[in-house]
Amino acid sequence: MRLGRVYLVGAGPGDPGLFTLRGLEVLRKADVVIYDRLVNPTLLDEAPARAVRIFAGKRTGCHSLPQAETNALVIAHARRGRRVVRLKGGDPFVFGRGGEEALALVRAGIPFEVVPGVSSMVAVPAYAGIPLTHRGLSSSFAVISGHEDPSKTDAAVDWGRLATAVDTLVVLMGARTLPRIVAKLLANGRSPETPVALIRWGTTESQETITGRLADIVANARAGGFEPPVVAVIGAVAALGNSLRWFAPLAAAGEPKLAVSLRR
Repeated sequence: MRLGRVYLVGAGPGDPGLFTLRGLEVLRKADVVIYDRLVNPTLLDEAPARAVRIFAGKRTGCHSLPQAETNALVIAHARRGRRVVRLKGGDPFVFGRGGEEALALVRAGIPFEVVPGVSSMVAVPAYAGIPLTHRGLSSSFAVISGHEDPSKTDAAVDWGRLATAVDTLVVLMGARTLPRIVAKLLANGRSPETPVALIRWGTTESQETITGRLADIVANARAGGFEPPVVAVIGAVAALGNSLRWFAPLAAAGEPKLAVSLRR
């Protein structure tokens, strides 16, 4: 039997209007869609009615399918000659385990294509009115995972250098580890007065933002009951969201742009 093909597709950060045209093209031809927790359900409606839909979502401490099983599932369907769309939130190669899945496909001899997606690292701050760079405030930024592989013996993030090396820090998947991250930044020289913004469910109608400083953001997050998914922006530009917030009023008013048409 002829091998199928796997498409590692970035579904974007939540707003279906940010899904790419190439992603839509391959999704509409899928035989199997294996999708993650943060994929907007609207996108699943774009797959053919006959396509098999399989949830492989992950939450901290609760995996629907272990990664090895997900890899095996993708490979098994491709070996049956099927077009498999592995639909992943954001971009598959930005903290999305897309690299791990691609390596598994190479080892199995399965042809694949990567379809990049709009990453939450840029889209979520933008929807909160926060530019990652701004002349006079931020000429550099770094993107960090707040949830490293628990099997690692040593943390890969060198907080001693990173704390003051760049103007803006963007932390993905850091809601649970925020107290530890803040403590490390303060211990390594970041000012307690540094502005911080926490954005939950960014780019969706449920988007919420909590602001503060390194000195009080943990308390603010607890008071607000902030739960994942959260993107944290740390640096002077985080304060700009107070003036540049453009999306929240649209979402509150139920603007039509939130119901983007993806009709064929």
